[in-house]
Amino acid sequence: MRVADFDYTLPPEMIAQHPVEPRDASRLLVLDRASGAIEHARFRDLPRYLEPGDLLVANDSRVIRARLYGRKRTGGRVEVLLLRPLAPERWEALVGGQRLREGAELLLGTVGEEEPAAEGGVSARVAEVRADGTRVLAFSAAVEPLLERRGAVPLPPYIHEPLGDPERYQTIYARVAGSVAAPTAGLHFTPELIGRLHERGARFAFVTLHIGLDTFRPVEVEDTSAHTMHSEWCAVPAAVAEAVAETRRAGRRVVAVGTTAVRALETAAQEGPIRPYHGWTRLFITPGTPVRVVDTLLTNFHLPRSTLLMLVSAMAGRERILAAYREAIAQGYRFYSFGDAMLIR
Repeated sequence: MRVADFDYTLPPEMIAQHPVEPRDASRLLVLDRASGAIEHARFRDLPRYLEPGDLLVANDSRVIRARLYGRKRTGGRVEVLLLRPLAPERWEALVGGQRLREGAELLLGTVGEEEPAAEGGVSARVAEVRADGTRVLAFSAAVEPLLERRGAVPLPPYIHEPLGDPERYQTIYARVAGSVAAPTAGLHFTPELIGRLHERGARFAFVTLHIGLDTFRPVEVEDTSAHTMHSEWCAVPAAVAEAVAETRRAGRRVVAVGTTAVRALETAAQEGPIRPYHGWTRLFITPGTPVRVVDTLLTNFHLPRSTLLMLVSAMAGRERILAAYREAIAQGYRFYSFGDAMLIR
């Protein structure tokens, strides 16, 4: 398919710059994927759209403080976004200033976004420059303590307002550190809402998928078949695989909370019935890709021409998704990470 088939126009003022409070006050567009019918609700209304025995599967990955500021050895400030560890002291990263060649040396954690020089930085060397523009950085010491002291939560580039509380960019159930962006469909849940869902008879299970580069990188090809997904690490525990199988046998629905939960579950079912899985995934879901596990999807509104928009189109069809997006724009929904949600059922 053509990437241009997944384009739409969004007025910039509809990009949410801050989250609503409380979390479950976000709006919820409910799309019937069979008929295309649309309802408008609030996220707190979610229990009325689920049935006893339905299984919600969410991503429990936690966003790390992956953005570092520092200086080149030759002078000049530099910004680094760590993407994933390759070894204890080697990380794949996006580095501001693409002129940095192999062998260039950096001193990271010595400055903040708006801060003067500080002590306690760690040196890093550009060990490899990759074709996709990423770098492999070799650090002089362990990175995790530096991130805790001097790292910043990496908000998406379309959010221009500072976030008062970094925890607001974490789901309330985030526990496994490793993502560079939040699984945003889960940002709407509150403890009270989860309690009401349990009272309704719905169950929760958790997978892990550490969100990486493709969240930030646009699709740069014209044909979707030419796009290569970046590797992301995911885990589907045995208990989750069994819960999914039990749900399907009982004739109930598997409800994925977010596109990352879809990718984790469908990765674990690539060779037949779902089974436990721990490893890397490059699964790219577009219209026509079999979706074997997930029946219902809870998700946010996604960027034009993105792999995430292609995935939700695989669930309901490109035309129905784009029609729902047009309706959301007409009704003044808030878009992207801190925006409103959609339930595709």
